[in-house]
Amino acid sequence: MAAIKSKDTIPERYVRRTLFLKGFRYRKNDKRIIGHPDMFLPKYRTAIYVNGCFWHRHEGCKYAYLPKSNVDFWEEKFRRNVERDLKIYATLKEQCMKCIVIWECSVRKMMKSQSYESDIIQKIKVFFNSPDMFLEL
Repeated sequence: MAAIKSKDTIPERYVRRTLFLKGFRYRKNDKRIIGHPDMFLPKYRTAIYVNGCFWHRHEGCKYAYLPKSNVDFWEEKFRRNVERDLKIYATLKEQCMKCIVIWECSVRKMMKSQSYESDIIQKIKVFFNSPDMFLEL
């Protein structure tokens, strides 16, 4: 587990490259924004988090399994991760910033299917012009 990176993961790099090629400009891991989002788009006041399904407990996802050993430790760790995420999203909303969460399983589908990638990019573009403050993909 110590070898798992917190920044510049493969899904993050893929989403960054895709957004950049579509003309979106962002800041990486901006420390001025709560939660240090993976990407922050100043033009749209939007924080983008690329969350791993395992670590952030994507409900109903096959990648969000519970390890068989040391179950109490893992349950507590995952609970704290989810609580922290919800607190960050609420704070961003209070600061009138939009928030997009892209799950690892969605990124995997994007990597395999050009049409799925186009659908996700289109949803993001529509979100920027909507009054909604939170988008989960």
